[in-house]
Amino acid sequence: MTNTHYTKMLTQIQGKPGKMAKYAKFNIPKKRKQGRIINRCRRCGQTMAHTGKYGLHYCRQCLREVAQKIGFKKYN
Repeated sequence: MTNTHYTKMLTQIQGKPGKMAKYAKFNIPKKRKQGRIINRCRRCGQTMAHTGKYGLHYCRQCLREVAQKIGFKKYN
């Protein structure tokens, strides 16, 4: 089904509370326990380029900004 089919179907069952309750019961997205979407940056919420090692949970951009405050030292 395309997106237009879903919107068409939702507009049809808006007036039918029993059908809407059944639709909502079985079509709610489930909570994710694993995967890429679970790991988010604690500063900006980004899911890409995530550094979760040692419980840091920062994306690489935020890690570069916060690294000095956390205690990382920059060596040349």
